[in-house]
Amino acid sequence: MTVAARVLFEFDDSYARELPRLCVPWTAALVPAPELLVLNEELATELGGDPGALREPAGVALLVGSGVPDGVSPVAQAYAGHQFGGYVPRLGDGRALLIGELVDSRGQRRDLHLKGSGRTPFARGGDGKAAVGPMLREYLMGEAMHALGIPTTRALAVVATGEEVVREGRLPGAVLARVAASHLRVGTFQYAAASGDPALVQKLADYAIARHHPEAAGAQNPYLEFFRRVVDVQAALVARWMLVGFVHGVMNTDNMTISGETIDYGPCAFMEAFNPATVFSSIDHGGRYAYGKQPHIAQWNLARLGETLLPLIDENTDAAVEAATDALHSFTERYDRYAADGMAAKLGLEAADRELTQDLLELLSAQQVDFTRFFRALSSHLRTSPEPVRSLFTQPEAFDTWAGRWQALLPPDRIGAAASMDRVNPAYVPRNHRVEEALSAATDGDMAPFVRLVEVLARPFVERPGLENYREPAPMGSVPHVTYCGT
Repeated sequence: MTVAARVLFEFDDSYARELPRLCVPWTAALVPAPELLVLNEELATELGGDPGALREPAGVALLVGSGVPDGVSPVAQAYAGHQFGGYVPRLGDGRALLIGELVDSRGQRRDLHLKGSGRTPFARGGDGKAAVGPMLREYLMGEAMHALGIPTTRALAVVATGEEVVREGRLPGAVLARVAASHLRVGTFQYAAASGDPALVQKLADYAIARHHPEAAGAQNPYLEFFRRVVDVQAALVARWMLVGFVHGVMNTDNMTISGETIDYGPCAFMEAFNPATVFSSIDHGGRYAYGKQPHIAQWNLARLGETLLPLIDENTDAAVEAATDALHSFTERYDRYAADGMAAKLGLEAADRELTQDLLELLSAQQVDFTRFFRALSSHLRTSPEPVRSLFTQPEAFDTWAGRWQALLPPDRIGAAASMDRVNPAYVPRNHRVEEALSAATDGDMAPFVRLVEVLARPFVERPGLENYREPAPMGSVPHVTYCGT
């Protein structure tokens, strides 16, 4: 059997076949000297691939789009989007390609998609390339989120291209191979709706229902039920972000999936000292996508999706608006329920207590307590001593008062509660300074810190000796962390 025969996945192209008006056939740019930097062997196996074969030249060629099998036709997907509140009617995959779809070992259809594979008709003046650092960031963040149990796109590989890209300086180039349940976005629906052809929106909605929310097809009003289900998965997703202190950083409508997966890890980071106004993006000067605003922005984005579905929900516009508005308003209740249940688990409680939670968050904010360290240390209060968690407060007496109320609500089995807390409160998250150190080293050719960090984050809930430094926030006096879009 040849290497090429072992490498090739069984590709399908249902998106391009069923929605040709929402994509453009295209070919990846030639890569002068591809070199595999990192391969996600677990994911490769899950997709039915052979990790060993993917490391061979033919496999690496596939991962940059130049070794696509006969009969496979990559496409650049079209979508629109609201970017920082401003509508852009034509965005699309400016530097990316959908190679095709795979059916994984669980029978689930997933996209194999490239980023940094060269200019497409949607490039809008960009060079279509990507640098090593941002592509490795997406790999690392996706794997960290996956290990935390948060729905996410994942990276199959990052391949260095052997050429430089010009950004703030000259940087080594790379291509990311990304896997997603699909790349259908709110922006995809906005693009279809802007065509003025209701039949195209209906075809897209039918495709999305069949692929992601098949139960909606049997509902009395399938398109309204589809909208409700997208509202629900996004409410659940954003609640999970908030519970671990994750800041996406660029919640444009083209970065919100219909599947409910996290997508596009550009200016993202994990909050350290608790502050609802936390922003990491270099361009989010007004704090539109701050940590505390993420639920509101998600609902705003979903309103834009609902607008595209109105003609499908009801022929009567007033009736359609009323039904869609009711579904949209359910986001708040759904999000509050997911967030409250998640916070109860973090606190070891059998039932949510919103007043207790709100008072805690206000306390953490007032004393600038590290979010991740606090929740992980809280279980020690039930096992040995309150000192590990009390020491995080500049005025621990305020914590003592809150802790007395908290302990009164705990179940009798305190040790069991502590164990359950440790199963949902991570010891390790991608500490921002550690991420930057690893990406900087990789850009300079040293992948060891990156590989080590990925290994640490693969088991976030299991404390291991020798990894204490990976739990620490940035040293006092460090420059505030800033992230960029990675273009």
